[in-house]
Amino acid sequence: DTKSAFRAAATRQNAGMEDLDQPTPEPSSHILVVDDHREIRDAMSDYLSAHGYRVSVADGGDNMYKVLKVSAIDLIVLDIMMPGVDGLTLCRELRASSAIPIILLTAVSEDTDRVVGLEMGADDYLTKPFAASELLARIEAVTRRLATAGSSPATRLAVADLEMDFLARTVTRAGTEIKLQPREFRLLEYLMRNAGNVITRTMMLEHVWDYHFDPQTNVIDVHISRLRQKIDKGFDTSLIQTVRGAGYTLRVTSQ
Repeated sequence: DTKSAFRAAATRQNAGMEDLDQPTPEPSSHILVVDDHREIRDAMSDYLSAHGYRVSVADGGDNMYKVLKVSAIDLIVLDIMMPGVDGLTLCRELRASSAIPIILLTAVSEDTDRVVGLEMGADDYLTKPFAASELLARIEAVTRRLATAGSSPATRLAVADLEMDFLARTVTRAGTEIKLQPREFRLLEYLMRNAGNVITRTMMLEHVWDYHFDPQTNVIDVHISRLRQKIDKGFDTSLIQTVRGAGYTLRVTSQ
């Protein structure tokens, strides 16, 4: 379950056994975890703290607002299914007066809650049970996306010698044009927009395939393999990297 996954991941992280090749987050980021289950709160707190985040916890809406009054919070991880005031109501209340990023935690079967939560202004969501590394990846992706949201929409993206032109719908590496299928183009765009961040398979399914495939399918691995053949083969450096136990990232690493 989620609690056990976080405990195991935190233990491996503290022992130097997990996420050795994942980027270190900004140490000043302050996360607020709101969940009525103490063991889950503590497990998430331990795991995120081990990855360099400052973490505060709350068991519901009342204590959440108390923390917000005295602390500058950068992102809230908010469980939906809580006694008293539920997470969806808290999300709506927060959005009426605050732009703090919110990641909702939902039950697997609650598709309606996920849709309603996003409509109420949540920035992302995770379905339980989930891997600890999945939450970490979501936090990094939301933080990065919001950090660049105020800038003008780019017509080009570049990572090292890899360039994407949205107007011409072209991709080049070291000046050589690379032909991509539409889905490959969308997948590469998503990786480039999140360059340096770990992107999980679930995140790719949500943002590139719109959940049209079973999360257990190997469609992600097949498309990543094809992209590697086109993007990395024949070059001195590999841009598409596998992050053990988490997913993929696009960053410059010497072979």
